[in-house]
Amino acid sequence: MNILLILGHPDGTRRHLCHALADAYAAGARQGGHEVRVVDVARLEFPLLRSQQDWEQGTVPAALAPVQRDLEWAGHVVLFFPLWLGDMPALLKAFLEQVARPGFAIGKDHGNPLTAKLLKGRSARVVVTMGMPALVYRWYFRAHSVKSLERNILGFVGFAPVHETLVGSVEQLGESGVAKWLMRLRRAGEKAA
Repeated sequence: MNILLILGHPDGTRRHLCHALADAYAAGARQGGHEVRVVDVARLEFPLLRSQQDWEQGTVPAALAPVQRDLEWAGHVVLFFPLWLGDMPALLKAFLEQVARPGFAIGKDHGNPLTAKLLKGRSARVVVTMGMPALVYRWYFRAHSVKSLERNILGFVGFAPVHETLVGSVEQLGESGVAKWLMRLRRAGEKAA
């Protein structure tokens, strides 16, 4: 399977747990015989979208055109990001807005957008790191931002199924906890799950 990993951590100055998890997933995927490409959002330069007209009729920034080609190539996409203020970092959201334009991710006409999912036939996994316990985020906060990403962005453009991996209490994991998560992601990569 062709797998695209999207590193959504906005800090490109140093490595974080998201990077290690993505590396583990990539190693497992390659071991499983899958092709892997990686996009590191923090290393890309692109402007914010500021109007509906720009989103609908503007052109995708040159730095993101290769990402659209990678998305067309991929059969499975894995997004890695930390939970910031209860949601994905703003840079990742801006990236998704630029990449998922009408005519590429959804139909360009003004008919029913639910019938124009141009990226269908692809599956996805969302891997989120967070300071709070994952159970608190899942049950008390109902994983609202991850559910929104799954339903309102990934599902809206055709990704199905979409699975999630929530890595909570990251500051308390310790070496053994990190090692367990790396092994889990490596196994998921091997299966392209």
